[in-house]
Amino acid sequence: MVFYKTDEEIELLRESNILVSKTLAHVAGLLKVGITGKIIDKAAEEFIRDHGGVPGFKGYRGFPATLCLSKNSEVVHGIPDDHVFTENDLLSVDCGVILNGFYGDSAYSFAFKNVPEEVHELMRVTKKSLYLGIEKCIPGNRIGDISFAIQHFCERENPYGIVRELVGHGIGRNLHEDPEVPNFGQKGKGPMLKSGMVIAIEPMVNLGDRRVKQGNDGWTILTRDSKPSVHFEHSVAVRDFGYDILSDHSYIEISMKNNSEIHFI
Repeated sequence: MVFYKTDEEIELLRESNILVSKTLAHVAGLLKVGITGKIIDKAAEEFIRDHGGVPGFKGYRGFPATLCLSKNSEVVHGIPDDHVFTENDLLSVDCGVILNGFYGDSAYSFAFKNVPEEVHELMRVTKKSLYLGIEKCIPGNRIGDISFAIQHFCERENPYGIVRELVGHGIGRNLHEDPEVPNFGQKGKGPMLKSGMVIAIEPMVNLGDRRVKQGNDGWTILTRDSKPSVHFEHSVAVRDFGYDILSDHSYIEISMKNNSEIHFI
């Protein structure tokens, strides 16, 4: 069942997603060689709680952390640990919060300075595909129009692997609601987009093969060929006037510009 949101509820969702975005910006400012995922995770939780929110992922179906922090060949759902980050690391950081009874959810990928150019290009393509998908979020289109826009761009640019097993989703009072939003599909197929729908669009794109596997911790999803994977995500409302991006990556990008240790795309 799709839960359609009122204008007032969309504004509450925006507040939740802005807190997510500011948390990710806080994380971007902390990233440096020698820091660990656990330190970043603790700082993110403190930031969320200091701003009146509750971590949306911690305890969700038993997940043990505030952030999903996925390194290099980890696609999503990585658990922050004592791994010391190096100048060769690629990080996907996914964050969720609950504020005023509504969830916010957004993700951003970061690369330290020694990550190769082919990964930078994968990041650029994946990020661009997110916005091409968002452009299809208008009433009367279908979920498949979003899915096709993402897949077509990523596969046209390079033989990148579009992950099939994990998809975007509706979001509201629950973290995961209908409809599912795959990153692959056909134009004109799937549920129709209507005003009041709020969805999280999140392309997960591998440098190599699209196939993935689950790690021994029961959470982390990794590429089967051990090649890097990139993840970007926005929460978006479908409005009468078109799409309305509720999360805001500009907070993150301003923070990145002030951090010389990570690569800005």
